[in-house]
Amino acid sequence: MQRLLAEWEGLDGVLLTWPHKNTDWDHMLDEVLPLYEALAYVISDYADVLIAAPEDEVDNIKARLLALGISDDAFMVYGVASNDTWARDHGPLTVETPEGLKLLDYSFTGWGNKFDATLDNQITQRLFELGAFAVPVEKKDLVLEGGGIEFDGDRTLLATSECLLNPNRNPHLTKEQIEAQLKADFGAEKINWLNHGYLAGDDTDSHIDTLARLCPNNVIAYVKCDDEQDEHFEAFQKMEAELAAMTDADGKPYKLVPLPWPFEVYDDEGQRLPATYANFLICNGAVLVPVYNDDRDNEALAAISEAFPGFDVVGLNCLPLIKQHGSLHCVTMQLPQGTLSLLPPGAEL
Repeated sequence: MQRLLAEWEGLDGVLLTWPHKNTDWDHMLDEVLPLYEALAYVISDYADVLIAAPEDEVDNIKARLLALGISDDAFMVYGVASNDTWARDHGPLTVETPEGLKLLDYSFTGWGNKFDATLDNQITQRLFELGAFAVPVEKKDLVLEGGGIEFDGDRTLLATSECLLNPNRNPHLTKEQIEAQLKADFGAEKINWLNHGYLAGDDTDSHIDTLARLCPNNVIAYVKCDDEQDEHFEAFQKMEAELAAMTDADGKPYKLVPLPWPFEVYDDEGQRLPATYANFLICNGAVLVPVYNDDRDNEALAAISEAFPGFDVVGLNCLPLIKQHGSLHCVTMQLPQGTLSLLPPGAEL
């Protein structure tokens, strides 16, 4: 029996995959790199930062982070090739087994082969080969992204059918076969499927981490739209009803904490961008929350404080991230206690 650890359990660190000139960020590096530096700075107050970056950028990134005042023992930068920066979806998922911790490395195909992800799909294995991890990595054939699942660490998993059952992911598997593998891999006894809810401008086929998040003590924080004129209104009303009817593996209902709906944000071509307050990162007693220079930012921070009593709640301006159709949780992957190696990059194994 193995168990996927909940995000609010103790962490060694957080993985970031750094933007660079050979990614879609090339035209806006001046805008996104300061955000990544700020994100690394805030994370370093709570956990170590593991960074995958192009080999020729490693020294520059180290210098920049040291100049910001981040301690040199609070971050590690490894030279690893990448296509893009969405660590949530190419990073490893950590399970607890009778033999100890293990990292599961699922197949990442650029959200159903929408984008080239050949390099990103190798990042976890490359980091392991370079000595970043203190525990074994198991490669999995199943196509699965970290943003596609929510798990409470205690037998209950939440996901959207639009993503996990999409024929662009695992067309050869039935729903029952996918459920069986999720239960075996994560120690899930109950899978709650959401059949409604989406974000305009989202490339992931409705990742759950943009819509509804499992929180400690049987709480679900979810996006709520009160604007009847908004294209999302009907889908979110149906999603809310689905969430209200759900129970955990023990049959207990959830307390629902609604998150406000940000005002509409558009790119230069007039395409709506997927701004959401649900895409927060839980990190060793803190919740890092994406904000958008929106009048509803403070309302969102207050709601998340309600869902996470006793946690530090910290807002970070993530407008640059949604211009590439993701947000804060999408660019991070938590690494639980015991997963990271104490060896610096390049040290003898």
